[in-house]
Amino acid sequence: MKSVSARRARLLGAAAALAATALVLAGCASGNSGSSSKTITIGTTDKITSLDPAGAYDNGSFAVMTQVYPFLFDTPYGSPDVKPDIAESGTFTDPNTFEVKLKTGLKFANGHKLTSSDVKFTFDRQLKIADPNGPSSLLGNLASVTTPDDTTVDFHLKTANDQTFEQVLSSPAGPIVDEQVFSADKVTPDDDIVKGEAFAGQYKITSYKVNQLIQYQAFSGYKGLLAPAKTKTIDVKYYANASNLKLDVQKGAVDVAYRSLAATDIASLRKDKNVKVVDGPGGEIRYIVFNFDTMPFGAKTADADAKKALAVRQAVADVVDRQAIATQVFKDTYTPLYSYVPDGLTGATKSLETMYGDGKGGPDVDKAKATLAAAGITGKVKLNIQFTTDHYGPSSQDEYDLIVDQLNKSGLFTATDDSTEYVQYSKDRVNDVYPEYQLGWFPDYSDADNYLTPFFSKDNFVANHYDDAEVQKLITEEIGTTDSDARTKLIEEIQDKVAAELPTLPLLQGSQVAVVGKDVKGATLDASFKFRYATLSK
Repeated sequence: MKSVSARRARLLGAAAALAATALVLAGCASGNSGSSSKTITIGTTDKITSLDPAGAYDNGSFAVMTQVYPFLFDTPYGSPDVKPDIAESGTFTDPNTFEVKLKTGLKFANGHKLTSSDVKFTFDRQLKIADPNGPSSLLGNLASVTTPDDTTVDFHLKTANDQTFEQVLSSPAGPIVDEQVFSADKVTPDDDIVKGEAFAGQYKITSYKVNQLIQYQAFSGYKGLLAPAKTKTIDVKYYANASNLKLDVQKGAVDVAYRSLAATDIASLRKDKNVKVVDGPGGEIRYIVFNFDTMPFGAKTADADAKKALAVRQAVADVVDRQAIATQVFKDTYTPLYSYVPDGLTGATKSLETMYGDGKGGPDVDKAKATLAAAGITGKVKLNIQFTTDHYGPSSQDEYDLIVDQLNKSGLFTATDDSTEYVQYSKDRVNDVYPEYQLGWFPDYSDADNYLTPFFSKDNFVANHYDDAEVQKLITEEIGTTDSDARTKLIEEIQDKVAAELPTLPLLQGSQVAVVGKDVKGATLDASFKFRYATLSK
């Protein structure tokens, strides 16, 4: 691959199903006559783990980063495809070197110059810190960064012709930070970032109370791809209870409710004439993680046995009834997911549908029983499944109660579930506290690899000790394969191999949903999977 243009064309084709459904409401066109004087208030149940891009890899934190940090590449409204943001251009000068030219005159809100030195610092610290809750796994193909001059950055890649690298630069690993404010070797505290005004996105943060309230002000020095903010001031209010968020958007106490209302509340709000429900293309998935060290028969348990541990995972896959969860808990706002890459992306398969259960997507208790017996497992298997309601929505309680009920009714398991607040949950899960636990995924970009590399590479963010050299070899191959048909076959093969080992168990695929007041314009939910506040006005 010689230039970014060919890369964009391929990705646009790969994400056509998503882009075709991209929703851009009136008022979010790129043209802009200036900021309005009105303040817009957004409500969310999402939680922030860190404002430092090296310390967080979750939707709540990235929702903030999207507003305030610049990226080398970003996605224009209504498209899954990337274009230069604070970069002027990006080109492969040789198969292993991606050269980025920066725009001139870039500055952070604090007045510090933004140069290639900040860019190198950004990516060097991501790799050095490698925080278990951070996105450094996305940079697995990055060998080093050099800076020939103040506006030139050369990314030296391990695998040639990386078909995902531009998208990676637009992902949670890509926010550019100020080397005069951020630490080079540890996660920087939120208050230091806010005090240092280390922002250069469409907005800057002027007031910050973590997981309570953030006030954003439009940044006049923004020089990126997107238009200036339409509304000068945005307040974001954080809710512990989704029911309270629903009530506030109904009565106009907040202008926008985004992530995560209960399915029953969304159904109710669709009938309310005082609000509008905005739907966007899918990509979100919900799944169970198995910790290979601490699950039943895991590598560090007293009765460690890899074959028995696999049989337990397979039996769970045989018993779980996805359609029942989708219908009973989520009122069919989610659909069953039978593979690791969701429907709508090139390379998506349904490996799990044929390999487990009745072979048609339904459960099969007899098959699960036979699987356990063949592995020499007698008696009921004890499972302790952890979940969180303040990050993946209030329906998580009903979701995991139903999963536990399905497992226990099979007669093969003694299963329990318990909930932890997300801020603690995010720390516990990477420290082997939970043998089995809930995660969800909101994609970084519209390519199948984003459901493979972060999950199944050696240093993956899931941190469940899954390590398969053959799968990792195939992932490396698909990243560097320029022939689209050959790359698709590799993506399909990876899914089949992972499905046979079940490091995670995909459950459901969902869409994006926001609820806005009837006078609010410009809510944009598209295949970029980023909700930008700068398009909003009223």
